[in-house]
Amino acid sequence: MKIPSIQISEYDYPLPSDRIAKYPLSNRDESKLLTITNGTITDYSFKHLPELLTANTLLVFNNTKVIKARLQFKKPTGASIEIFCLEPHNPADAALAFQQTQQVEWHCMVGNLKKWKEGVISTEAITANGIIKIEATLVQRESDGAIIRFNWDNPTTTFADLLEAMGQTPIPPYLEREAEAIDSVRYQTVYSKYDGSVAAPTAGLHFSETVLDQLTRKGIQKAELTLHVGAGTFKPVKSENITQHEMHTEHFVVTRNTLEQLINHDGPIIAVGTTSVRTLESLYIAGVKCAKGKPFDLVSQWDGFNETSALPLKESLQTILDYLIKKHLDNFKAATTIMIAPGYKFKVIDGLITNFHQPKSTLLLLIAALIGENWKKVYDHALSHNFRFLSYGDSSLLMKHQDFSLR
Repeated sequence: MKIPSIQISEYDYPLPSDRIAKYPLSNRDESKLLTITNGTITDYSFKHLPELLTANTLLVFNNTKVIKARLQFKKPTGASIEIFCLEPHNPADAALAFQQTQQVEWHCMVGNLKKWKEGVISTEAITANGIIKIEATLVQRESDGAIIRFNWDNPTTTFADLLEAMGQTPIPPYLEREAEAIDSVRYQTVYSKYDGSVAAPTAGLHFSETVLDQLTRKGIQKAELTLHVGAGTFKPVKSENITQHEMHTEHFVVTRNTLEQLINHDGPIIAVGTTSVRTLESLYIAGVKCAKGKPFDLVSQWDGFNETSALPLKESLQTILDYLIKKHLDNFKAATTIMIAPGYKFKVIDGLITNFHQPKSTLLLLIAALIGENWKKVYDHALSHNFRFLSYGDSSLLMKHQDFSLR
């Protein structure tokens, strides 16, 4: 399949700043929910989601947990240096990085980097183990940041403990405000489990315990996977043609149990959020590459267009499951830089629950790939009917085939 030559300017729309939700609603499930059926758009409250899904639906959630990734340090001169932890470098595995005591290295963005040429900067954190001094050393400059080594003087305190004690929630820059106490709770899904994201999988922010319980009572199945969201999710498309845009790398984990759920399921599969979509579609492509005898621990940007195959979904996923069984592994770990844009053929999902995304973004391209030119109608409706946009905004339920029945 040919890589699409798409002008990003075709995926633009006017987004006034007052339509960006700066704060979450009082109750998660009272956000609006837009659906489109046979070209007709209907507005609901998110709490009605269980009524709109058929009982044979499988919802797939990203259970990543947002870390308090913004850290404030000071130079001996008094200059403030903000370090934004993006992803672990040594050790590179997120779980191991958070468990480290005394030393760890991360890829970071650094505010005021020009004022930090060399040397060690430090700060203190008030933890359950007392006041702990943390030092940061600039190990290596990178094109978009730096590798930072953190050292601290208490071997009973993990890096996860330090982040919780001294870090700030990394709310998106387009909120144009500092993180507040409410963000530590609301910029996190109620089902988050595994530390690693520096941005929330925001489609999941609408789910309350009440809605989850109602879904269970209706018999709707739930599966979980983990994709740690990086700051690249906010990376704008600066090139006019998307073929020149370089996607960011994200790491994901899919358990054997989730693979088995996907293989054994015969109804609609609906992803909660674009991160779940990217993981599921990458999983299929990984299975195709595995079946072809190719390396399959990285799904590259254009693999969705280049790795064409008639391999059925369940056979692709079974290939991955067989590999895990053979290697005595409990989960499949891989990385993806997948680009999903118009022309992409979805192999796994039938629908998507998602927020309203920024103009000229790769996430908007994903929406257009799913529902075609209807994306314009959906976004025009949302703008004209007072929907709230972006991370703390309202939601939509979009199906690959727009003639689906609401029940």
